[in-house]
Amino acid sequence: QAELGVNEHHQNEVVSYMRFARFKRGMCLKTVDSCFQDLKDSRLVEETFTVDEVIDMLDGLQSVVHSEVESELINTTYTNVLLLRQLFSQAEKWYLKLQTDVSDLENRELLDQVAEFEKSEYTSSNKKSTTDPIKPKLAPLNEGGSELLNKTVAHLQEENEKLKTRLRTIETQATAALDEKSKLEKSLRDLQMIQGDQKNNANQDITELENKVAALKSQFEKTLNDTAANQKFLEEDLVTTKHDLLKVQDQLSTAEKELEKKFQQTAAYRNMKEILTKKNEQIKDLRRRLSK
Repeated sequence: QAELGVNEHHQNEVVSYMRFARFKRGMCLKTVDSCFQDLKDSRLVEETFTVDEVIDMLDGLQSVVHSEVESELINTTYTNVLLLRQLFSQAEKWYLKLQTDVSDLENRELLDQVAEFEKSEYTSSNKKSTTDPIKPKLAPLNEGGSELLNKTVAHLQEENEKLKTRLRTIETQATAALDEKSKLEKSLRDLQMIQGDQKNNANQDITELENKVAALKSQFEKTLNDTAANQKFLEEDLVTTKHDLLKVQDQLSTAEKELEKKFQQTAAYRNMKEILTKKNEQIKDLRRRLSK
């Protein structure tokens, strides 16, 4: 028997739905067959027909069959929606969200697997229907009830022993947890005392640090004031030096002019000037000669 990959309960549900679908499919086929039979009984009473008559009969048959098949397909769709609604409603009671993959509905391999499953199930159902069904016998009320009751009591006793063992384990764990809690509380109190001492020490350190910062700030302000005074003195000295420099440059310029004037008044300067004048005249004379 072909399998669908689900458990036995769900497979039985699938078989039940397939039987319902097979029944509806058989009813649809019977309706289509009856359409053709009605056409044969009502219209095919003569031996010869014209082309128009044949076309008219086929058109009428097509309309009837189309209506029947469309109605059955629509009903099948609505039936599948109701089936999905039942499944989704059951899933929502357990806060589940089911998902469907529509692409698998056209998977030829899966469709062939379902067809093989239906074929094998239909064959096995026919075999079961041909044989005499064996009706199950009910167990005696007293024996079956007492056996079930004994099993239930034994199961409850076993569960009770498990619960007692679990309770003892929980009590042991709770006692250990209380001891651990006491140790943690004591450690917390010790830690708080240590933190209090550290806080006092930290306050003293902060006070000393604030005093050091105040002293450094005062020293920095004093240094800053001294630097400003030195800067002002240097600026004034720079202005004085600049004035002296300008004065010296002016005196140097005056001295250079006087030196040049004195040099022009010397005999060597006059002799050199006369020699340069004669040389210039000789050069001019030579140029005139060369030009001629």
